[in-house]
Amino acid sequence: LTTVVGTFYYKCLYLHCFSITCIDMAYYKRNIDKKLLEWKDAPRRKPLLIRGARQVGKSTAVRQLGKGFKHFVEINLERQPSVRQLFTKNIDVFRTCEGISAISGIPIIAGETLLFIDEIQTSQEAIMSLRYFKEDYPDLHVIAAGSLLEFALEELPSFGVGRIRSLYMYPFSFDEFLLAQGLDTTVDYKHKASASSPLPEAVHDKLIDQLKTFYLVGGMPAAVSEWVESQSYIECARVHSDILDTYQDDFSKYKARISPALLRKTLRSVALQAGSKFVFSQVADDVHSSAIRDALHLLTLAGLIKPVTHSDGNGLPLGAEENAGYTKYLFMDLGLMQTMLGTPASDVLLSSETDFVNKGPASEMFAGLELMKNHDCFQKSEMYYWQNMARGTNAEIDYLEVKDGKVLPIEVKANTKGSMQSLWLFMRKKGLFNAVRTSLENFGEFEYIDKEDNNSHRHVNVIPLYALSNL
Repeated sequence: LTTVVGTFYYKCLYLHCFSITCIDMAYYKRNIDKKLLEWKDAPRRKPLLIRGARQVGKSTAVRQLGKGFKHFVEINLERQPSVRQLFTKNIDVFRTCEGISAISGIPIIAGETLLFIDEIQTSQEAIMSLRYFKEDYPDLHVIAAGSLLEFALEELPSFGVGRIRSLYMYPFSFDEFLLAQGLDTTVDYKHKASASSPLPEAVHDKLIDQLKTFYLVGGMPAAVSEWVESQSYIECARVHSDILDTYQDDFSKYKARISPALLRKTLRSVALQAGSKFVFSQVADDVHSSAIRDALHLLTLAGLIKPVTHSDGNGLPLGAEENAGYTKYLFMDLGLMQTMLGTPASDVLLSSETDFVNKGPASEMFAGLELMKNHDCFQKSEMYYWQNMARGTNAEIDYLEVKDGKVLPIEVKANTKGSMQSLWLFMRKKGLFNAVRTSLENFGEFEYIDKEDNNSHRHVNVIPLYALSNL
């Protein structure tokens, strides 16, 4: 009996590491599914490198794509370190594929097999080998991914520029959260709404309720799955705690010179300072700013935080006028942040609309994350904001985006009340005539006649927070 059980265990482990699982788990549609299918059918595709933080759904999305192939082979270089020997500096990709096929017992045939190399960050040779799949075996579908991939890539001066395509993946967007609950029709209806055709109040109210839920559940796949199954905020918070523990367990893998304790303090400080210019002294009084700067860099590489850098915003590209001395940070997931800070669910669920937007930095962070998630997934997302540098002023624009080749300022507001002087000042200084205000208002728009600028007509498009993907 012991022999039979042992054989069964190792057979299951073998199948998990090298082939697609036979158990059909629930899969929730992701925005990148369409992009993966486009890549699959492209006549001149390159090996694909999926980049993103741990547990955002990279492997799951690839396995879902693998169902569309006759054969699917998955190797995990972290769980099966012996397989790394197949990747050498002088690699012959055909012999490497023969070795993988021999180990897995699954044929690797161009046009019929998807080869998935997971946790590729554990082998620099494997990362470098991706370019040779493009050069020597271009008809084979190859995808690689890794949970701490950015650390390995930083150590490589070049890993195949022009021969490898990167795809950036993030936690669920709000639209994806709605789709996971079967609200496809609601998402389609929302996408058709506009200032001239706002949503009926019943639909608008329903989406606000869903948004409040998303503020607590967030977009981590495990938390979304838990919410769909249990509808329990308590269980979702437990999932968040497990994920945060996993991230903090990883801290020791980052770099020896940064203590895990400092990384934990810095990550928590990012959550506490979300929506504001990051102040180093608020992390710890007795730690040099250079150490905190290193910690921020490592957390950024891990995908746990995202910098939003000041730009003068005079023109494109926005990065040409950035000032890294003025940087805000987005926490990678709103649900994780709420759990880390111990935010009671009642503070979100029972808040008025004005309090919901104005209370703390959550809405500004949600807006930034939504903008980031809806950027082109094949380009590394860069985020910018504007702050008036004149002494004695505090004017600020929450986000600067690019639309139709022009700078688009985006303000996060509670309602129609308020002078919005920061927005008018920025538009006047930069000669802009269009902007976006996002809030819990329904779709709308209004004109502003700027008497201080020769009665210039300026237009503001009002987009609900839950509909930022409409941009």
